[in-house]
Amino acid sequence: MNVSKIQDEILDQYLNDENPRPWIVGFSGGKDSTMLLQLVWNSLKQIPTELRQRKVYVVCNNTLVENPKIIKYTEEVLHRIEKAAFDQSMPVFVERTTPKLEDSFWVNLIGKGYPAPNNAFRWCTERLKISPTTEFIKNTISEVGEAIILLGTRTDESSTRSKSIKKHTVKGERLRKHILSNAYVYAPIQEVKIGELWQYLNQVPSPWGANNKMLNALYRNANSGDCPLVIDDTTPSCGNSRFGCWVCTVVKRDKSMEALIENGEEWMEPLVELRDLLKDYRNNPEWREERRRDGSDGIGPYKIEKRALILESLLKAQKEVNEQEPDLSLINYQELVAIQVIWYRDNHFTHSVADIYNKVYGTHLTDHDFKDHLIYEKELLKEACDENPDDFKLINELLELQKSKTILVKARGLQHDLENRLEQFVKS
Repeated sequence: MNVSKIQDEILDQYLNDENPRPWIVGFSGGKDSTMLLQLVWNSLKQIPTELRQRKVYVVCNNTLVENPKIIKYTEEVLHRIEKAAFDQSMPVFVERTTPKLEDSFWVNLIGKGYPAPNNAFRWCTERLKISPTTEFIKNTISEVGEAIILLGTRTDESSTRSKSIKKHTVKGERLRKHILSNAYVYAPIQEVKIGELWQYLNQVPSPWGANNKMLNALYRNANSGDCPLVIDDTTPSCGNSRFGCWVCTVVKRDKSMEALIENGEEWMEPLVELRDLLKDYRNNPEWREERRRDGSDGIGPYKIEKRALILESLLKAQKEVNEQEPDLSLINYQELVAIQVIWYRDNHFTHSVADIYNKVYGTHLTDHDFKDHLIYEKELLKEACDENPDDFKLINELLELQKSKTILVKARGLQHDLENRLEQFVKS
C-alpha cells in the first residue's frame, strides 16, 4: 500500500473539480471508515486553509439499537472530530442521523408487532439504516445539486464485497454513479489489505486525537469487524462477526457481543438473552395473530400479550444493565409513548405501557404519562359510543387519518406535545 499515492489521489479529486461538490464520508467509527477519514483529513492538511473550500460531511448513523460499547466509543470519537475540525480550520462537519420515530426498531416490533427480522423479512435495514442516511444525502443534493459519497469499502473484506465493488467500478474512473440521482461514490481504500490497514492505524496518529490502539483492542476483544454505512439494500447483515445492532436476529449468533462478554463485558449478557428470545420465538405460531395488519389472511404480527412480554423483558434488561452502565438507554421515552399510541390505535386496551413500566421499576406512573391528546379523545369517544362499538371504530379510524401523523412522523412534534402535556400535568 502506498499511502502517499492514495493521499495524492484524494487531494487531486478534492481540488480538481469545477463544481466543488460536497463530500459525504460514511463513518461508523470502525477500522475502515477511520482509515478513510484519516487519509482525507491528512490530505487536506497539505493544502492552505483558503483552498479547503469543499465541505466534508462526516455522517454517522445510529440505529438506536447499536452495540452499546461501540456507540459509546464512536460518540467520543465524533466529539473529538468536531473539536479538532474547529481548532484546525478543517471544513469537516459531523452529521448524526437516526431513524424517524415511526421507523425505530421497538416502535415497529413492540408497537406494531412486527416479527424479529430474518433473511426473508429484513424490514429493519431500510428503516434503521438506509432511510436516515438517504434523507441526509437527498437534502444535501437538493441544496447544492450534486454530492460525492466516500465509502471505506475494501475488496479484501469478503468475496461478496469484492464482487460488488468490481461490478460497480468503471475502469479508469474514480467515481461511479450512485443509485440516487446526482450522487456519486468514491472508494479510495478499496485495494487496501487488512494487514496494511492495521499497520497504518497503528503507526499514523489520529489527526483528531483519538487512540487507535483502543480501537484495535476493541476489535481484538470482540473478534469482530465493523458494520459499514449502508446506502442500499445489497449490504449483507453484519451481526454475525461484525459490530452492528445488538438486536440483530438475521444471524444465528452475535459472535462479536459474545466475545465482548467473554473479555469482561458481562453487563451485556441481558442483551444477548433478549436477542435470543426474539430469535427463538419470532416464528412461533402461538406468538402471532392469525391475520396480517392489513386484514388479509396469513400469519400476522405478534399478539398484544407477547408485545407486552417483550416490552417487560426489554425494560428488565435495561434495569439490569443500568446497574453497571447507568447512562445506557435501550428504549427512549418517545418510543414508549409511540408504542402506547399504536396499541390504542389498534384497539388494544388490555395492556398499558405504564403498568408494565411500574411492574419493572416499582414506580407509580399512570397511563397519562404515556399518552397524548389523541388518546384522551379516544377514551371519551369510546365512552360516548359504548352502545355502538362499530361507530367508535369508524370515527376512530377517520380521526387517525387526520391526526396520527402529527404524533409519529416527526419526533420533534412528539417531544413538543409531550413537554406541553407534562407541564399541564404538573400544574394540575
